[in-house]
This record gives sequence, structure tokens and C-alpha cells, in this order.
Amino acid sequence: MPTTPEPKLITGNANKQLSTAIARRMSMHRGVNVGLVDARVERFNDQEIFVEVYENVRGEDMFIVQSTSNPANDNLMELLIMSDALRRSSAKRITAVIPYFGYARQDRRSKARTPISAKLVANMLVGAGIERVLTMDLHATQIQGFFDIPVDNLYAAPVFALDIKQQFSSAMDDVMVVSPDVGGVARARELAKRIEAPLSIVDKRREKAGEIAEMTIIGEVAGKKCIIVDDICDTAGTLCKAAQVLMDNGASEVHAYITHGVLSGPAVERITKSVMKSLVITDTIQPTEAVKGAANIRIIPTAPIFAQAILNIWNGTSVSSLFETETLEPIYEGQFGG
Repeated sequence: MPTTPEPKLITGNANKQLSTAIARRMSMHRGVNVGLVDARVERFNDQEIFVEVYENVRGEDMFIVQSTSNPANDNLMELLIMSDALRRSSAKRITAVIPYFGYARQDRRSKARTPISAKLVANMLVGAGIERVLTMDLHATQIQGFFDIPVDNLYAAPVFALDIKQQFSSAMDDVMVVSPDVGGVARARELAKRIEAPLSIVDKRREKAGEIAEMTIIGEVAGKKCIIVDDICDTAGTLCKAAQVLMDNGASEVHAYITHGVLSGPAVERITKSVMKSLVITDTIQPTEAVKGAANIRIIPTAPIFAQAILNIWNGTSVSSLFETETLEPIYEGQFGG
């Protein structure tokens, strides 16, 4: 049994809205006020990061909530320095809750003389005193093997399944799940299995890096409500082109469910002008005002699943139970009208 009365949360500047929502959800579960530890994470004039924790954390089970999203380097350094501050303050255990794990796309050497940055980040996190990592939808699941500490990788698929069943309740027979590339087939197949829908694949062929020469649809999408599923949407160029190709092949509607809405550069404008009826993302990355104002972008909260995962880690119960849609139904009862 835990020796501390409650787990303690601390946050950087990456996604304070999500951190506050997680603390609120944990308070609902525990029946007591679980607030964020009073601290300041600031910059000196030369942009050095400075952290000061105002509360006593000696012997406490600490959870740092910090996505390493844009600006990735600043948010990563905040996470490392917060961990160092807690370690030097005699925290009992430090868990990094990283809803969006930046640098995950650099998980292998794609060509000569390139880094494996995901492994470097893993080494840095461990070196800073972090003893456990909790994240969601790692771009490559083998990144868990880059760590010599426990890594809990949550999945958005069971939450997406709940939303899809609500949104398409009267037309589930017409729904088809689409993988935007061959590499994402496993992820798309998992969601298709959860909602008992058929699977289609978009096969991309590139003449050179960054330019898609041709897209071919594998599967019959005519008359279907197509749902593209992926883990990351950055500039949305490929996503919008895939949606257009699906419509050109007879799809009745195209929707997309993406875990991490990076949405950099012209992404929001592209999505707004695209044929996609809706793009559903989570709040693992704090949405910009442009994202919030986009008519066809909808945001699903992740605070309920992260709050429950933190409590499960703290009290030593299963985190993998949260992989099941049935487990999440009561947790998301208010969200999906369960």
C-alpha cells in the first residue's frame, strides 16, 4: 500500500489546461482535493529555464504532467529540470506523464549519418531521475524498449471507439476504417476490430521525399462513411489528400480520428477547406485558438483516462485494464452519454 496519502501532480507550461483537468478528475475519483503542486517554471532573460517548487515533496509520489510538443525543446528541458528539482528535493518516486512524446518519429536511422533521437530523449529522461513514463499512442511502440524503466503506453482507440459508436449510432453498417498508409495498418485494424467495421488502406507512392506522386485505395469505399485513423497529424497535407482520394473513389463522407493534433503551419486552413466532414483529435497537445475555432475540428478530452492511469500506477493496480472500451465507459460516462 502507498505510504503517502495522495499522489501529487506538478505541471510545466506545455499543457496546463490538461494538467488542471487531470487534477480535477483525480479529485472526483478520490473524493479529496488533488491540486497541482505550487511551483514556478520561468525563464531568465537569456531563456534559461528555472524551476522552484514551493511545497515540501520529500517522500512523495510525484507525477510531472508535460507534453513535449511545440516548442519541443523548451518543453523537454522544462520536464528534465522539473525532474531534477524533485529528485534533489527527495521525492520518493518521479513519474513523467507525457501525453505527447516528442521526437518519437525519430525512432530509427532512416538513412546514413542520422540520429535516433527518441533513444537520446529516453536516456535524458532516465538521467534526470525519472523512474516511470506514462504516455499515449507512441508513434512507434518499440520506443518502450529504449527505456530501462517501466513505460505505460495508453491507447486512444478505445476512447475513439466510444465516440464513433455514439456519432454513427444509426449508420454503423456504413462505417469503414481507413489507414492512411501501410505503416498504420495495425493501428487502424485495432480500431476496426473494436467497432466491428471493415478496413481499407491508402497506398502512397512517393517520387521523392515530401512529395506524394500517387495514392491508391485498397478496398471498396464506395458509399461508405470513411474514418481515417492515425496517431499524428502535422501539416495535414497527406491527410487532406487522402480524404479527397476517398471521396473521388465514391465515399459518402470522410472523417478522421487523430490522437495528436500537432497541426503546424497551414494545417488548420487545409483541414477547414478540405472535403473532410470532421477531424477529431485529443487534447494531448494544447489546442491553439485557430484549432478551437475551426468548424470541422472536434476535441476529445484525455483527462479521464490519464487521471485513472495515474491513480492505478499510484495504488499498484493494472494500467492495461484501460486498454478496454468496457473499462472506459464508466470513466467517460458524461462525455459519451453512457
